[in-house]
Amino acid sequence: MFESLRMGPTFARGRRDERAGHVRSLTVSSSLAVAMVRGPEDPAAFRSRIAVRAFGAAGWARVEAALVKEARFVAGLLDGRMPAGIEAVFTAAELTLLPLSLDEVAMDCSCERWPMPCAHLAATCYALARLFQEDPFEVFAWRGRHRDELLMRLRRLRESAAVEGLVEKPPVKEEIPLVDPADLDGFWGRELDLGETPEETFSGRSDALLDQLDPPDLTHHGRPVNEVLRPAFRALSDPEGVGRTD
Repeated sequence: MFESLRMGPTFARGRRDERAGHVRSLTVSSSLAVAMVRGPEDPAAFRSRIAVRAFGAAGWARVEAALVKEARFVAGLLDGRMPAGIEAVFTAAELTLLPLSLDEVAMDCSCERWPMPCAHLAATCYALARLFQEDPFEVFAWRGRHRDELLMRLRRLRESAAVEGLVEKPPVKEEIPLVDPADLDGFWGRELDLGETPEETFSGRSDALLDQLDPPDLTHHGRPVNEVLRPAFRALSDPEGVGRTD
């Protein structure tokens, strides 16, 4: 990526210096990478700095929400690898993990040599690239999310998703259709299930309700009152029987 920024000759020397071990004490924090570099011809080490813009809280929230949906991303990072396809997550969040142009990078070096970037900064770029290959979490730290904070947020998102999955939805009440009280045929003709067995289900028999109730203790001339009322119940569903008194 750094080589694509059209600084070939300078970066060729920086690559040699980085491979020779001239970059020391490289540290990465939010938006800033700092290293001490001493080339073979330098009387002392120089401090070089490379800065990028750290992502804001809203941008990281979008990235974290996408990462937690793909277990392979988190697994790859914990295994020390940059997962394939992770760039798409940042693209969807309207972000880029690595800078794409010099306009997105700020560089300076205490050697104050021109033109910039100097060989010290070029060597620091290669050291930074090597660090990112060894530990992908350093890239996120450069953009504002350190390893521990990122993993903590991902863990909380996964726990929240798990809890939401366990919350039971309230049962849906089954609505019983209303019947016009004036429609006696419709009332007694609908199926009612007041019991637990097929034998207890009645349909069309207006006096079946009496069979569902325990016999009362009341009697009329020695006959249980439910048997006395049975003809009246039957008459309610019999158009010809309505109005009969027997």
